[in-house]
Amino acid sequence: MEEKISGLAYVLGNNIDTDQIIPAEHLVYSLTDEEESRKYGQYALSGVPVPLAGLPEGGKQFVESDSYQSKYSIIIGGSNFGCGSSREHAPFALQKAGVKVIVAESYARIFYRNSVDGGFVVPFESTEKLNDKIKTDDEIEIDFKENEIKNLSSNQVYKLKPLGDVLPIIAAGGLFEYARKSGMLEN
Repeated sequence: MEEKISGLAYVLGNNIDTDQIIPAEHLVYSLTDEEESRKYGQYALSGVPVPLAGLPEGGKQFVESDSYQSKYSIIIGGSNFGCGSSREHAPFALQKAGVKVIVAESYARIFYRNSVDGGFVVPFESTEKLNDKIKTDDEIEIDFKENEIKNLSSNQVYKLKPLGDVLPIIAAGGLFEYARKSGMLEN
């Protein structure tokens, strides 16, 4: 696993639920067929009303209509990110769209566990509200070793809560890969 991840930020508000992350009408695609599963990336965050996307300035689509991937690899959210239903499709869709890291004030427990257990995205928690300090299209660098998020566009640095015991699970690529690599499961 990389010690640092850089990319463009996409800023969201509070209570972004799993139906906004991947609306139910798009749950018809195969998760295992590589070609078909790309659709999850195409429709990631399509349930978020565009005026709310990119808070505070608003108005940016997460994935362009002719693409399967977003130019945004880091999501900055508010509190209770991933609330709603327990669908594991939500962090999967974000991964398929090219998201590597989400930084939020807090997460719905099941979304957080699905993100970690599936090895889909890295769910960092911020130590302060960041969705009013970072803007969509800011260049961001996440430092795993220092537990920091650097806004390279504004030259600001913010602390993140350490990932702790979930870091080795994420680094392994998910819970089952971690169990295999640590000898808990047979290959």
